Parts: sequence; structure tokens; C-alpha cells
Amino acid sequence: MKVIFVNLRNLNHNNIEEIWEINEQGLPGTGKVSREEISRLLDYSDLALGAFLSSRLIGFVICLPPKTEYGSLNYAWFNDRYSDFLYVDRIAVSKSHQNKGVGSIIYSEVIQNALELKVPVTAEVNLSPPNPGSVRFHLRHGFKQVDVYDSGEKKVAMMVYDH
Repeated sequence: MKVIFVNLRNLNHNNIEEIWEINEQGLPGTGKVSREEISRLLDYSDLALGAFLSSRLIGFVICLPPKTEYGSLNYAWFNDRYSDFLYVDRIAVSKSHQNKGVGSIIYSEVIQNALELKVPVTAEVNLSPPNPGSVRFHLRHGFKQVDVYDSGEKKVAMMVYDH
């Protein structure tokens, strides 16, 4: 694996188009969202980071605190079971920069933020449709599967990183 060096910066509404493009490259694993939904996620987020190579966004993460108005069933599942957490709604790396350590760099920062806040990091990973690469990625970064949630539409592994 060839590792590349990136700069992590906070994301804002000026990055919506680039976020959307990278998210589209990650389908179905990332979950389809509109530009308007990305805008709302940024409004809800406690942590929205981009990995930049020069001035180009090549990866991102959007994390939410508990109890926002976000309507995701998976997010609601964590709200029902945890009083405090940092929820990874989506993490994605552009296809041309995958398997180069970018996702790991982003997750290191997410985990560092959670350690400072003294909260677990929560995320779900698709089991149906399957996303074995994401399952491996999360397990490699210390996440544990705590349950399986089947909404009828999708089946996901509910994952928690608790330091």
C-alpha cells in the first residue's frame, strides 16, 4: 500500500459538491444522499473533516452528536441505546485514492476527537447489500460489532469503538 500525505481540514457548505461526488463513488456502501441532505448533515454535524491533497478533497467524514433531528433509522438505533456518542454517518475516500491510508488518517482524527470528548464512536456497516471491505476496515480500527439491525430494506452491522 502506497501511503499519501494529506491535510485534514474542517468541511463547510463550500465543499458540498465535492462531498457529493465522493459519496456517489462509494455507492451503495455510503448510502445515496442529495446535495441538500449533505447540507443538512453538515448543519447537524459535530465533526466534518476533509482529507485534502493540495486543494483537492479526496476523502471525508461527517459525524453527528446524539439527539439531532436527523431521520436515519440507524442513527435512531444508537440514540435509543447510548446517551452520548460520536456517530459516523458517512466516511468515504475517492476511488482513485482508496487503499492508500486516507481513511485510516481520517478515522485516527475521529477517534482522537471521541477520546477528548470521552464518548464512543458509533457507525453501521452494510451487510445486505454486503460491504466486506468496510467491515474489515472498521474491525481493523478497533470497532466491535454490537448488534445486527435489519430494517427490512437493509441489514447493517452496528459497530462501536469504545476506548
